[in-house]
Amino acid sequence: MDSYSIAIAGCGPAGLAASILLDAQGHDVTIYDQFDEPGPVGSGLMIQPSGLSVLDQLGLAKETLKRGARVDGLLGLEEHGKAVLDAPYSKLGVAGAFGIGIHRSSLFGILYEEALAKGIRIETGHAVTGSTLTKEGRALTFDTREPTKPHDLIVDASGRQSVFDTSPPGHLEFGAIWASLPTSSDDPFAGNLLEQRYRRAAQMVGVLPIGTRKGASQEEVAFFWSLKRSDFAAWQDAPLEDWKEDVCKLWPEADVLLDRITARDQLTFASYSHRTQNPPIRERMIAIGDAWHSASPQLGQGANMALLDAWGLARGSEHGRTLSEKLRHAVSWRHDHVWLYQWVTKLFTPLYQSDTSWHPMLRDRLMAPLSQIWPISKIQAQLMSGLFGFPLAPLGLSVPDYEALSSEPESRASRT
Repeated sequence: MDSYSIAIAGCGPAGLAASILLDAQGHDVTIYDQFDEPGPVGSGLMIQPSGLSVLDQLGLAKETLKRGARVDGLLGLEEHGKAVLDAPYSKLGVAGAFGIGIHRSSLFGILYEEALAKGIRIETGHAVTGSTLTKEGRALTFDTREPTKPHDLIVDASGRQSVFDTSPPGHLEFGAIWASLPTSSDDPFAGNLLEQRYRRAAQMVGVLPIGTRKGASQEEVAFFWSLKRSDFAAWQDAPLEDWKEDVCKLWPEADVLLDRITARDQLTFASYSHRTQNPPIRERMIAIGDAWHSASPQLGQGANMALLDAWGLARGSEHGRTLSEKLRHAVSWRHDHVWLYQWVTKLFTPLYQSDTSWHPMLRDRLMAPLSQIWPISKIQAQLMSGLFGFPLAPLGLSVPDYEALSSEPESRASRT
């Protein structure tokens, strides 16, 4: 296989995973990141069976479970206590399957430490502004620095605000306020579920266990509250106690977490976009992760899709006679799964985040009852797990051995 000089723009899960995989193939890889110190943005996320299959191949699945929290299903109740989302991983038909709730900094740390251990170069303080194509290759350009040397390949892993995508940003109406909060065994939460409460589809509050960060001693949960982007300024101006009162009206048991929020700066507002860079490849360049496709986090697929993209890129580099042919292979193996989840997420998100009355009515009166009947229950589990559309086989992947993973003596699964 040819060895290439590869520049990766972005030091998130997509860029880090791609760097590790491409470095293992003998390519000369450098990551460029705009921050002075690379790090994650946000609170908690879900590692689904789809993404865990990549981490397993990297030898990082056990460490992910060790730092994260086992999640056996999703449970969502409407404001009167009726279950309108009940999706256990046991319906998936994969022995012992589960998800992993994890803080973004923990996932970042696992991949970042692995990249450093491999000796991969990470150049910080490089805010990418574009690229230039010459006969020798493609170079990255920056705001205050000289361009890079021409590389054989540029991997755009810079996220949903990629400077290489000129399509409309596709901002979604709803975002979310997030906080990472300490938790204890006395808290009135299941501990092994992503729990949510809904008032129609206009308000949603949720709690996701996210394990224990490296160097910390206390487990945490990610606490989130849906909020329209247009209402964020008013939320900032309103008394914090008024907001806490609104949350408790929807989920009274959440008061134990709200008591741990004493200042507004503990909360971060996250906005989301739904967009697809089309096409994701051009001469000597490919987009992966959110730079290629971004969507609402309602199905919890963002990091998992990024990991699959990174694996697809590495697998594509092993095939084809030319660089352009290798990139076409990488995209072709991911295209259908990306397209499918972009549409499914677009269709399902309004059931949980919208101002309409008919979306929650459809969810509660039709979708919820049907989801408890086979094969709809299995399809729902496949959607949640990232396995809908069978994305692993074309990539040469398979689901991890969950029973072996759970039996690891140092894993959190054995302590819960």
